[in-house]
Amino acid sequence: MTRRSLLVTAGTCAVLSVVVLIVLLAMQRKAVQPALPTAAAAAPSPVSAAPAPQGRKIKAQLFYVSDDGMRLVGVERDVPYAETAVDQAREILNAQVAPAAAPLVSAVPAGTVVRALFLTDGGQAYVDLSRDVVTAHPGGSLNEMLTIYTIVHALTFNLPAVTAVQLLVDGKEVDTLVGHVDLRRPLSKNVRLAID
Repeated sequence: MTRRSLLVTAGTCAVLSVVVLIVLLAMQRKAVQPALPTAAAAAPSPVSAAPAPQGRKIKAQLFYVSDDGMRLVGVERDVPYAETAVDQAREILNAQVAPAAAPLVSAVPAGTVVRALFLTDGGQAYVDLSRDVVTAHPGGSLNEMLTIYTIVHALTFNLPAVTAVQLLVDGKEVDTLVGHVDLRRPLSKNVRLAID
């Protein structure tokens, strides 16, 4: 074999090795990529865990118990901005359930967190709250109503696309939080309970 034929053979082998390596890497990358969601899986959009861009804020109405304890008072607060409606809803609710700075009083029991949030195309929000919303609740029909409508109003007053809110607790539908307000259907805003 001549030197030239040896170089051609070695070059061909090197090129073939590179092509085989590229094909193997492409096949491996394709196998690792997640499958695209089906139409059925895309029905209500779950909350994404993507953080909001640093620094950008929006003004939102958050709701706290009035001085007489009978209504909710809207208070304008800065809330992190999010790109999508579901992410913005999540930011608003996270701000709403956070501990209130004095002299404000929150109707949401301490320790309550937003576990998940879904928005439908029909304008309904499904909000899954942690069990603390029940176990740490002080009880009473007025307190229960104020707790529920704090969440409902935080979304319906701030996001025009949200017309009603269905509350869930630990991923399950509940009849009521503490025995007084029917939660078996989505609730719309109750302007009689809110003072702007």
